[in-house]
Amino acid sequence: MNKKNIFLWTLYDFANSIVSIVFFLYFSQWLVVDKGVADFWYNMIFMVGSAILLLTAPILGSIADKTGRQQKYFNRISVLSFVCFLIVSLITLFFSQKVFLAALFFLLANYLYQFSFVFYNPLLHHIAPREKWGRISGFGIGANYLGQVAGLLITLPLAGGTIYLMGEVGRAQTFLPATILFFVLALPMLLFFKLPKQENPNYKISLKEEYRSQWRQFKDLIADKNMKWFLLAFFFFNDAVITVSNNFPLYLENVFAVPDKLKTILLIGILITSIFGAIFSGFITDKIGLKKSILFVIGIWVIFLPILGLNTNFKVFMVLCILMGFIFGAIWTVSRAVMTALTPKEKLNFGFSFYTLAERTSTLVGPLFWGLTTYVFISFGATRYRIAMIIMAVFVAIGFYFVRKVEIKEN
Repeated sequence: MNKKNIFLWTLYDFANSIVSIVFFLYFSQWLVVDKGVADFWYNMIFMVGSAILLLTAPILGSIADKTGRQQKYFNRISVLSFVCFLIVSLITLFFSQKVFLAALFFLLANYLYQFSFVFYNPLLHHIAPREKWGRISGFGIGANYLGQVAGLLITLPLAGGTIYLMGEVGRAQTFLPATILFFVLALPMLLFFKLPKQENPNYKISLKEEYRSQWRQFKDLIADKNMKWFLLAFFFFNDAVITVSNNFPLYLENVFAVPDKLKTILLIGILITSIFGAIFSGFITDKIGLKKSILFVIGIWVIFLPILGLNTNFKVFMVLCILMGFIFGAIWTVSRAVMTALTPKEKLNFGFSFYTLAERTSTLVGPLFWGLTTYVFISFGATRYRIAMIIMAVFVAIGFYFVRKVEIKEN
């Protein structure tokens, strides 16, 4: 077990979470609340990004497996992601009337950010032995949530107007510092993380042949019924969790009229419990097994989302949200470890491209249902958001049904 690589891998999870949480919290509101763009179009950003990912991620994942260039591709995509986040930051600060341009580069930044995980997640296989995948995955997810707490604390004075840097005041102030921190803290991973030399210089890349062979490779991958059922399950339960996560600031704004400062404090509380949920679930997973762990976590989500949607008391809602952090931390810890266990070593990047696609393609469906629900029931006022929240529980329940069919070798 390479402790240096584990530290760098975990630090990268910390770094990328800073930029993701700040854009997740403030860009949605900058676009929808400040600039008056409809919720539907905000959700379409994720749909279009997912469609592009569908066309590109499996190809480059397959090429990385055959050429051994996983780390090289990961580094380049991470840098491109930083550049796009930087452009969004500058547009919102100095050219805030260019709303379409900001949305376009946010789409590209988010696409590249998600693309990087096609290569990042499989590294778990290389940095830790099988019996420690749960806890190491938990450390990574824990660092991710810790980074989100740091990102929120750093940018809170900027969003609230306590500190002014430059350009447009308010939420636009938060993006540039978060982007710079992301790059500075991700740099050690890009420079010093080393895998055993595995490049195959004799492999000739042919995009035409790769596209032709994708369907065959995908059929080979899901010929394992356990992989098939898990990817299908992941598509559904992840669909709900990601959609709820992406729309959470808007839910707080429209249902409870929560000011930005209180939103940030509430999110910090959720993230702190998420850290404990991630780390604790990692150790528990290594003890009781992957199958029991993932069924337990998904089962809690099935019960939790309707309770969250039906609740009308904000104080109770805050308590529920803090408790939700535990299962937020656990769901990503356990699902990443399950995918690592199910994927053949020689197909890790290709396999995780579909894990990422199941994660992102699900955002083709979830945001569509959420957006249509809030549009169709617009006459219901804030209640339409509660209905959307409850509908997401149906998606999780479908995922729970499919994951019951998965058999996982525990050693």
